[in-house]
Amino acid sequence: MGWLVSIGLETHVQLATSSKIFSGGATDFGKTPNSQASVVDLALPGTLPVLNEQVVEYAMRFGLAINGKINKRSVFARKNYFYPDLPKGYQISQYEEPIVEGGSLTIWVNNNGKTVRLTRAHLEEDAGKSLHDIYPTHSAIDLNRAGTPLLEIVTEPDMNSSLEAVEYAKTLYELVTWIGICSGNMQEGNFRCDANVSIRKSPDCPLGVRREIKNLNSFKFLQSAIDFEILWQVGQLEEGRKISQATVLYDANKNETRVMREKEDAHDYRYFADPDLLPLNITNEAVEKVAQDMPELPNEVKTRFAKTYRLSREDASLLGANRQTADYFEETVKQARKLITFDNLEKIISNWILGELFATLNKNSLKIQDSPVDPHNLAKLVSRICDGTLSSNLGKTVFEQMWISKEDVDSIILQKGLKQITDSSEIEKIVGTIISENLHLANEYKSGKDKALNALVGKIMKATKGKANPQKVKDILKTKLGY
Repeated sequence: MGWLVSIGLETHVQLATSSKIFSGGATDFGKTPNSQASVVDLALPGTLPVLNEQVVEYAMRFGLAINGKINKRSVFARKNYFYPDLPKGYQISQYEEPIVEGGSLTIWVNNNGKTVRLTRAHLEEDAGKSLHDIYPTHSAIDLNRAGTPLLEIVTEPDMNSSLEAVEYAKTLYELVTWIGICSGNMQEGNFRCDANVSIRKSPDCPLGVRREIKNLNSFKFLQSAIDFEILWQVGQLEEGRKISQATVLYDANKNETRVMREKEDAHDYRYFADPDLLPLNITNEAVEKVAQDMPELPNEVKTRFAKTYRLSREDASLLGANRQTADYFEETVKQARKLITFDNLEKIISNWILGELFATLNKNSLKIQDSPVDPHNLAKLVSRICDGTLSSNLGKTVFEQMWISKEDVDSIILQKGLKQITDSSEIEKIVGTIISENLHLANEYKSGKDKALNALVGKIMKATKGKANPQKVKDILKTKLGY
């Protein structure tokens, strides 16, 4: 439409600690309202905050993962504003001196790589929650979330479409769950995005006035909200109206954004260093200790999968989407290699995981770590297909039984009589019988109708209940029919 879109995201990642950032209060989800709000979270007189050490470790882990700068000195500040679910009257956050600065993430959109620069990542506490749908004339306040540790991750306005913004959010989600600092349960508010959207006529123009869309807790809503906001802003400017900086909410039912409040600037919050918390000083030794425990990162794993196992980028990306799937794949490969040597073994395993296993997991709403078919059993199943004991179709039958009963592959093959018929003399007898019973199909094939051969193969497979080796059936048929 002749406009350039600029999007920056601020993502609140709830850190996967069992206690809060400045107190020993629990962070369990779904507990009785206000049962996990400690005296520190409520800022009662005489209480003092104490920083959770694991929160700092998680922030450093993230800084290393994005190649950011981990500041040796960072400061906690009070961000002052009033809201009923903020019992202190201020939020403890980081402002001028955050724990992480810089870094970047690479995203892939339509097979094109793009670097999104990160501005900063800072630690802060979450507020409570206001509930407006419990009582007809009152709002309720649940302070269980007050003090829950957050890492707020802020990007530069480097994204130019809702598609790029969603891809960035998915890549970030993948990273923070992969390195173990966030559980990633978006329904519980563990991963929430605010999107800053502005438009301008060309790259030479300054950035337009931005509007911030708050608290988007699904990738679908993130894309829909940004798309609506872009169209709204374009409409405003093309009709000669001005856009005011504002914070807006996205209404998913109406698919529209609406103004929540005029956007505050930093000075409106009257930031100042929290007098109850000393500056956070991080030593080189502390950073090195965290670095030693860092896992192989998602992009590194995907690149290795594609190169080492000769997989497509798409398959490698799907298998490396989370650590559980990556570990399952590699353990299956490891177990299968003990059982058989076979060309393209890893690709066959990849196909089974991305096909039959994923489909069955989705159907049963299970995660891969909860699969009844473990890597050892899947490896054994693949090896029986590769050595000719099972055809691919019979393999699916065995897989279904393994899923239900968790029995051993060989036991199922024996009990169900599913072993593939590979003996040529046995197949020749069946082929001869089928040809004599279907001479019209044999003659059609001899006259050049290839479909007749497939029809004969189908009849032979039906006669053998799918046990005959399909390739051997075809080869023997062609020999007997003179082709």
